Amino acid sequence: MEKKNIDWSSLGFGYVQTDMRYVSNYKNGAWDDGCLTDQANVTMSECACVLQYAQTCFEGMKAYTTQDGHIVCFRPDLNAQRMADSCRRLKMPVFPEDRFVKAVVETVRANAAWVPPYGSGASLYLRPFMFGSDAIIGVKPATEFQFRVFATPVGPYFKGGIKPLKLRICDYDRAAPRGTGHVKAGLNYAMSLYAIVDAHEQGYDENVYLDSGSRTFIEETGGANIVFVKGNTLVTPKSDTILPSITRRSLVQVAKDYLGMEVEEREVALSEIGDFTECGLCGTAAVISPVGTIVDHGKEINYAGFGPTIQKLYDTLTGIQMGRIPAPEGWIEVIE
Repeated sequence: MEKKNIDWSSLGFGYVQTDMRYVSNYKNGAWDDGCLTDQANVTMSECACVLQYAQTCFEGMKAYTTQDGHIVCFRPDLNAQRMADSCRRLKMPVFPEDRFVKAVVETVRANAAWVPPYGSGASLYLRPFMFGSDAIIGVKPATEFQFRVFATPVGPYFKGGIKPLKLRICDYDRAAPRGTGHVKAGLNYAMSLYAIVDAHEQGYDENVYLDSGSRTFIEETGGANIVFVKGNTLVTPKSDTILPSITRRSLVQVAKDYLGMEVEEREVALSEIGDFTECGLCGTAAVISPVGTIVDHGKEINYAGFGPTIQKLYDTLTGIQMGRIPAPEGWIEVIE
């Protein structure tokens, strides 16, 4: 497969329209067979439920070219499970998990020329998403839905590539107790837009959100889970309002099984973040990005940036994804 003529190393994290995407529609209580299409635009009623009441959820995942030349996807079954959880919480019909994985595989295969070559530092980002498509004016769930998967080649998530990030403790709340913080709902991200623009204007890369009940515990950032390191221990905040990151779950297993680390998944108090030596943000888009500084209303807490443990976690997980290190069973979906 001849690759597209792209300067892969210069890609940022932005949308580039590729050749094909997958579409399936839900109507009269059932999903249709679904298909690939070259049509990138969506046409719907001005009163579509997604436009009026934000009934939508999405996933994010990547396809890579491995060291031996295969095209693979990383743990798509977990994305399928998480989207199913999001759909149940948002009163949307679950797209069958086996069909989800099949749709992802078909989309990647149809856009194989857009999968960046091994060693380029880029990947093919996949965005499965679903939305209520029929006209709804009263406050209630839609009855018709569309599930889509598109692909776009991307570079690093954070502007300027992988470098120590500067974060701030945010005065706004990301998610409420018993709300939707634990699912990947589009409305969660809409809630963070004002705060992230303000953070960028103030010279920060991201916001660190606290629990909205007591505002004393670390939750996550607007687009990634956060992890801390102290000695030989990886610490990850635990809360019912944190999105269960697939990358974080993978890093936890990598820390235990590959690096021989202790892992603590627990509440992390704001008052103790100065006790840690390293800090990182993790997610599909970011993998794991080092944090250099967290600013708590003028008080700076500094970390080792790309310290030895964050570096080992990054190298091991990306090594698994790229085929340089043997993967645990079921982690890698080989597409070509």
